[in-house]
This record gives sequence, C-alpha cells and structure tokens, in this order.
Amino acid sequence: MSMQRNREWVLLSGSAHPALSQKISEQLKRPLGAVDIRRFSDGEIFVEIKENVRGRAVYLIQSTCSPVNDSLMELLIMMDALKRASAKEINVITPYYGYSRQDRKVSPRTPISAKLTADLLTVAGASRVVSVDLHAGQIQGFFNIPFDNLYAMPVLFEFLSKKLEQQNIKSDDLVIVSPDAGGMMRSRSLAKRMNANVAMIDKRRIGPNVAMAMNIVGDVQGKAVIILDDMIDTAGTLTEAANAVIKNGAVSVVAVATHGVLSGPAIERIEKSNIDKVIITDSIPLSEAARACKKIEQVSIAPLLAEAINRIHNYDSVSSLFT
Repeated sequence: MSMQRNREWVLLSGSAHPALSQKISEQLKRPLGAVDIRRFSDGEIFVEIKENVRGRAVYLIQSTCSPVNDSLMELLIMMDALKRASAKEINVITPYYGYSRQDRKVSPRTPISAKLTADLLTVAGASRVVSVDLHAGQIQGFFNIPFDNLYAMPVLFEFLSKKLEQQNIKSDDLVIVSPDAGGMMRSRSLAKRMNANVAMIDKRRIGPNVAMAMNIVGDVQGKAVIILDDMIDTAGTLTEAANAVIKNGAVSVVAVATHGVLSGPAIERIEKSNIDKVIITDSIPLSEAARACKKIEQVSIAPLLAEAINRIHNYDSVSSLFT
C-alpha cells in the first residue's frame, strides 16, 4: 500500500444529526473526534476542535437540516476552525443539502440560494462535498471542487424488496408512481429494478408548499402503489397523490423518499391520509412527533456514506455507488 493511502485522517461531526454520525463511525470502526460546540447567550456559535488535524484529511459530517441556518452556519464555522488549524483536506459529508430547492430563479429579483450555499462551502475551505439525492442534479455544477451526489436508491430498493416479499406482492401487481414529471427518471429507475410498471401524476402547483393533484398518467387500478420522491416536506403533494391513486383504484399506497423534512403539518397529514407506510432514510433526524408516528419507518444510509468515505480516502472508485 502506498504512503498516500496511509495518510492520517480524522472523522468529525456537527450537532445537526449525531445519531447518523455515530452510525457512520461504527461502520468505519473509527471513533468520532472531539469537538466542542457552544452557543453564546446572543445565539452566536463557538467551535473548538479538540483533535490535532494539522496535515490530516478531515471528514466532517453535517446535514444542513432544520434549523437550516444554524446547521449551515455551524458547518461553516467548523470548517473555518479546521482551515486555521492547518487541516490538509476538509471533506464535507452533508447527507441533506439545505436550500437545494432554490436552484434557479423562479421569478424576477429572487436568489439562487443553492449556488450561494455552494460558494459559502467552497470559500470556507471545502476540498470535496458528498451529498445524497440532491433535489436538483445541476447543483453539482455550482461547485468548482469535486462533488459526489450519492443515490439512496440501492438502500431503499433492498429494503422495499424484503417488504414486498414478506407481503407476497408480485411485480405484476406493483406500480411505481412519480408525484410529478420531474421525478419520472427516479421512478423509472426503481420500476426497472423491481420489474414493475410506472405511472405519473399530473399536478398543478398553486403556491409554495401547496400542490393539487390532477390526473394520473398510467394504470393503477387494482395495483399496489409506491409513490417515490426525493423528499417529503409538508406532505401536501404526497397526500394529494395518495388520494388520487386511491380514487383511481389502487389497493394500497406506500410512500418512499430519501429526505424526510416533515415540516409544518406533515405528520398530521400523513396520519390522516390513505398512506399505509412512509419509508424514508435517516439523512435528517426525526422529530419527536415523527418518531411517534407508526406510519413512518426509517432506513439508514450510514453504510452507504461510510463506504463512500472509505473509498474517497483510499482513492478507490466511487462510481459503483451511483448505480
């Protein structure tokens, strides 16, 4: 093994999602480095890295999830501390990339906040960024440093396959439904893996976080339906989609998404909906209300992220993780 592959490295975590960081640490069989994160009485964030990082490769885990601004600012401050402590590399592992839905101008005089976030991470000293299922793939182009957009699909596919086998649901009885045109590629990918049919919901969005399902393109009559999306925020789109497929004859509905943002009335909507189960990854920590909801089930992406970190550090190919 070359000296380059033996270079020293440190695994660190922010405070946004300590449970996921601990799982990644256990997968890598490497302890998390000590970090002191405090807040002054006025809300300012103070960070002190308790590990020697001089000349070392650092892998910093932090989902920029709710509270998004606090999580992002904490990440930036940790990166600044690492840069000033002479870390050789700062590899940012952000399973959920905050502000990803603001990836383009939707009307005059509006920001592209996903690009601003990319600039902040780059200027703060990131050597590489790793994320999972970006809301918009073009965000990778906002960076002039290496960016790995991993897919949770293999993890979700394995979990779903076991569930369907337990319930004795055959591929002929299954339809993968995209809640909008933008998610069709994702839905086709899962449908191909499961040898299932695919359908799409034609919807009209009447305002931010407000959507109205209109028509279904495809046949869901008498089928078990899996509604697939990259994230669930207020669950308005999801519950409207579930209502639409049930009205069109679906016998069951399972929702699958990578990121469970679950803000505002999401939990209440899910509880009252026709959805049998909501399956999400642990890219974002669940709130107390979400943990109490019996319809919500989490699948861990810690093995995926641990494998990515291991391959990046050893200069091995990461491409197989994208399939």
